[in-house]
Amino acid sequence: MGAPYREGSYRRRIRLLAAEPSVVEAALEDDFHHFEVTLHHDGARVIGVEGRSVRWPWSTCPGAAEPLRALEGMALSPRCLAVGERADPRANCTHMFDLAGLAVAHAARGLEARQYDAEVPFDATGGDPATVRLWRDGELVLEWTLVGRGIADPPGFADAPWRGGFFRWADATLPVDGAEAAIVLRRSCEIGMGRGMDLDGYDKASELGPMMAGICHTMQPGMMEVAVRSKGSIRDFSDDPDALLAD
Repeated sequence: MGAPYREGSYRRRIRLLAAEPSVVEAALEDDFHHFEVTLHHDGARVIGVEGRSVRWPWSTCPGAAEPLRALEGMALSPRCLAVGERADPRANCTHMFDLAGLAVAHAARGLEARQYDAEVPFDATGGDPATVRLWRDGELVLEWTLVGRGIADPPGFADAPWRGGFFRWADATLPVDGAEAAIVLRRSCEIGMGRGMDLDGYDKASELGPMMAGICHTMQPGMMEVAVRSKGSIRDFSDDPDALLAD
């Protein structure tokens, strides 16, 4: 991608599959990323976690597979945020860590397969009203009207903190399935904002400035300075959502 996409929609697909009774295969793809996680468990605890980078934005991203191993030994939980009580999310790749959390929850619930598809129109990054949507296994489960940096509709989400606590609010307020869906869509809204940025205009992560420092594995001090941009890695799935995870 040369110039940033300033039209169409950001799309993200997450797929979770119980490949064996004790193994969950998880994959995530969007405009900027394609990561996979394999979770091994014994029905009660995580016994192994493997992360793989298929397409990534910074040269240091593949190394984030290593900190995922801190999840080994944790008890399975139906809450996708439970992984954050075992390991530091900021020391991990945001997307691999989210994926691992979903895999842990998938294993805990004993589900066979689940797929999320998020759609965030480009105009959702501005201040005008815009509609974002999330499908779960092909069924529309969330549709939010965003105005500025908040959810104007439906009313049940209007009081949710958009920044500084949305994930915690969802985890504490909503049923476990509803919380997971809301967290997936909220993360998609955040990452979708990158669609209008010329990210390939940066050579190193350190050029993004201090506001990004410390937010993830690549943006940690000492890592940020050596992380080189994977230019040309961005894809546009606006008109072809079924190309996501097609491999």
